[in-house]
Amino acid sequence: MNDFILLCTAIATALIAGLFYAYTCSVNIGLGRLPDRDYLAAMQAINTAIQNPLFFASFMGTLVLLPLSAWLNFNDEMRLRFTLLFAAAIVYLVGVFGVTVFGNVPLNDALAHIDLPSLSSAQAAEQRNAFEKPWLVYHNIRTAANVICLVLVILGCMYKKMPG
Repeated sequence: MNDFILLCTAIATALIAGLFYAYTCSVNIGLGRLPDRDYLAAMQAINTAIQNPLFFASFMGTLVLLPLSAWLNFNDEMRLRFTLLFAAAIVYLVGVFGVTVFGNVPLNDALAHIDLPSLSSAQAAEQRNAFEKPWLVYHNIRTAANVICLVLVILGCMYKKMPG
């Protein structure tokens, strides 16, 4: 059962790392090329669409599975695996979940309340500037943190109990 939970942890962590990485490498670049009003409209649509069971299962699942995997490996024989998984849990909690909840989500919520048709071109540019720059900073932090988590989980998966 322990190995199955560890496998699920690795998969969930990889799914979220992949999602954030794909945004960094393609989605954010493509969105960045849009005119201001179109950018804001696209981000409003994406922020609504991402709130779905598949995303929440992997995003929240990772938040639960990382500490669970660490706890299941809390013993003298698997001390290194425990340490790696515990570190991954802390990095995820602070650098992925925390940054998302306290950084990206408030920006997404503020964006959701903008009435795009009523904005002038100058107001749309101002709103985009207020949203896009900090959102990308937070996104890049959580992407890097999630990649670190994934590396820690992979290293934890590779660790085998020492014989004897």
